[in-house]
Amino acid sequence: MAIPSTRQGLIDYALRQNGAPVLEINIEDDQISDLVDDAIQFFNERHMDGYIRTHLKVQYSQLMLDDMTTDTDTTVASGTSSGQTVTFKEQNNYIKMPPYVTSVIKCFDFVSKNVTNLFDVRYQWRLNDLWDLTQTEILTYEMVNRRLEDIYYLLEGQKQIRFQRRGDRLYLDLDFKTDVPADQFLVLECYRAVDPTQFEDVYNDVWLKRYVTALIQRQWGANLIKFQGAQLPGGITMNGEFIYNEGKEKIAKLEEEMLNQYEMPPLDMIG
Repeated sequence: MAIPSTRQGLIDYALRQNGAPVLEINIEDDQISDLVDDAIQFFNERHMDGYIRTHLKVQYSQLMLDDMTTDTDTTVASGTSSGQTVTFKEQNNYIKMPPYVTSVIKCFDFVSKNVTNLFDVRYQWRLNDLWDLTQTEILTYEMVNRRLEDIYYLLEGQKQIRFQRRGDRLYLDLDFKTDVPADQFLVLECYRAVDPTQFEDVYNDVWLKRYVTALIQRQWGANLIKFQGAQLPGGITMNGEFIYNEGKEKIAKLEEEMLNQYEMPPLDMIG
């Protein structure tokens, strides 16, 4: 039973499935490497086992805060005959994210919701209404807590974030002079791609093995199409178009299988 645990092991498996070493697979090593990269990228973006939910944290330094409070100037012509220019300012309110992050879900609040002083509404509620928990129902406690959460959300709100994946930038719509003190930690809830070099079981995924095999078959056929109709010794005629079309059909079925069986369905926003 073939259980590839490395990148080369996956390549060797796919070549054997296409007939090697009995047949000579007319495909160059760089082409195979590109196909494996494409397959892993598609696997990371769509397959439910290609990414994981995790938390990342980064500590703000004063230098980072200074960079985020500066602007980038862009000067363009005003479009009139006067020849004047217009300068646009864009705040650099973003941090660079690791390339393996595929999406950012949430930025945890900097403000603690614990009772911090005597005049806090939560402290007063606990002092006046919860002095004896044995006389208070759990349902009442939960309902009041949710009410306080609603008040906090209405008055304070959540910090808005925007993630630009094709630039690895996380934009934070904050007032960095007041909302973010230096040496504070930013905690993010996000999804990150599973790295096959760290999790070797990825190379043994059933769908990924079949997908790489089909990609190599299609590329093999595409290479042979250039010699379509050429005769080999013994009267054998090369038919690269058949190999190409068969590989193309397999890829289409596997991608449809991915969408129907292995991809997480889209979920409506609730709340």
